[in-house]
Amino acid sequence: MTISDLPALNATLNSCATVFLVAGLVFIKRGQKRAHIACMATALLISVAFLTSYTIYHYGTEAVTKFTHPGWPKAVYLSILFTHIPLAALTVPLVLMTVIPALRRRFDRHKRVARWIYPVWLYVSVTGVLVYLMLYRWFPPGAAGG
Repeated sequence: MTISDLPALNATLNSCATVFLVAGLVFIKRGQKRAHIACMATALLISVAFLTSYTIYHYGTEAVTKFTHPGWPKAVYLSILFTHIPLAALTVPLVLMTVIPALRRRFDRHKRVARWIYPVWLYVSVTGVLVYLMLYRWFPPGAAGG
């Protein structure tokens, strides 16, 4: 694996985190607490792996990521990106605000905070994959107009 493979790995990790986040929600709605904990812990570990890989990629390459396709694809890409970036930056402290009460067995607080933070984490995971797909698969550099 080379550094140029990391964006695909990052998208895969985000996709996996999304699956575990959704499964975790389904399990807690069904009252299956152990399965919920397992899914959410796995989503957290996958997200840590993503953050590590993402950091390595951006510190290990001098390339600047640019979306080169003009018109509506660029407008859609930028609208996704400009919501994704600030929410992604907030996700780490927000997730910690959810995990810490759960670890302290303060499930009332955990549940109250998770209602707000879960959708943000899920949005960041999904839009991270969309950003990858738009940059590298659907509208890669050098494609029509790029």
